Amino acid sequence: MLEIEDHGPIRTIRLARPPVNALDVGLMSALDRAVTAAPAEGVRGIVLTGAGGRYCAGLDVGVLASLDEVGLEDFVRTFFRCVKTLARSAVPIAAAINGAAPAGGAVLALYCDRRVMQSGSGPIGLNEVQVGLYPGPLIHAVLTRVVGARLAAEFLTSGALLSPAQALQSGFVDELAEPGAVEAAARRWLERMLALPPHAYLATRAMVRRDLVELHEQGAAADGAELIAAWSTAETRAALRALIARLQRR
Repeated sequence: MLEIEDHGPIRTIRLARPPVNALDVGLMSALDRAVTAAPAEGVRGIVLTGAGGRYCAGLDVGVLASLDEVGLEDFVRTFFRCVKTLARSAVPIAAAINGAAPAGGAVLALYCDRRVMQSGSGPIGLNEVQVGLYPGPLIHAVLTRVVGARLAAEFLTSGALLSPAQALQSGFVDELAEPGAVEAAARRWLERMLALPPHAYLATRAMVRRDLVELHEQGAAADGAELIAAWSTAETRAALRALIARLQRR
């Protein structure tokens, strides 16, 4: 489910779950384990991207629609455990967004230290409301941390999906790269960070990311319960079935 490639102290982790690298319990658990294990294996920076010329299509809606309440609870807890690991990573992570990054795919990127997006790809955004899903307060807070309160409110309530240029202008991503060069651009940023005095850099990085860790520590349990309740409603189940039907007609 993952492709691993090392470039010196920088490790590339590619999500590899065809056709669109959608997140299920297996993929999220594999990513959680890989990010956790990396520092002990000498890795000093991580590039997170997708295999097959795709980034991550978000949560697997087909799986979501099939789950009972117990399965949904396990799914949501696994998702929050995975992003908690990204938030608490001891080494910097650069998202190399080489394709569409809706919903859960965008969330993975928001938890990284830097977001590099491929020109001409996309879109990226938290479009949950468009497909009948409630995103929850934690995701709202994480988005606000990156783009500010006004844009977060606008993007989240409309379910906006942004082009690479729009994402850069809004601050959703930090840098654009030419097609085929996004992983290299993410590595270059990591190389610049790793060239800094390590103690000063890592201490400062921990300081500026402390709010992200605290947001997660304070909100994940309540958020998970809220999402499970919201995603179990008849309205959401119907919306998921309608979305799956639309995807199958493509």
